[in-house]
Amino acid sequence: MPKKKEQPYFPLFVDLSGKKVYVVGAGTIAKRRIRSLIDFTGKLTVIAPEVNPELHEMERMGEISILKKKYESSDIFDADLVIAATNDHTINEDIYRVCKERGILVNVCSDKKKCDFYFPGLAIRDNVVVGVTANGTNHKKARLVVEKIREMMTECW
Repeated sequence: MPKKKEQPYFPLFVDLSGKKVYVVGAGTIAKRRIRSLIDFTGKLTVIAPEVNPELHEMERMGEISILKKKYESSDIFDADLVIAATNDHTINEDIYRVCKERGILVNVCSDKKKCDFYFPGLAIRDNVVVGVTANGTNHKKARLVVEKIREMMTECW
């Protein structure tokens, strides 16, 4: 039987404005995910025992909420979408398990096989949003495409 070609991800634009989004972790990758999400959701909560001044400023501006604590599985029971972005494999594994059991969409930043979705490279201008992904395999190629799209958007407006 021939090997099945890996299916690409379907580009789906979702209204996150009323959804509860949690990011567990506050490191470099977590901050990138938070920056990508804050313009699209009004209910983004960061769970981490320590956070840096940039995240504190985002909280002060009302862009995010912070639960300054160690993650517990009950923290995400009401979530609609969860990003596991800690540097602790055991915690990320627990987040994945809880999300799968509860039907919550999850992205485990350290394991692309444990992602219901990928973060696209974004090109945004006015109300036009373009997302680009290479199915999590070639970030450099996706980034180059996003840069070209941003150039085109600048030329069009």
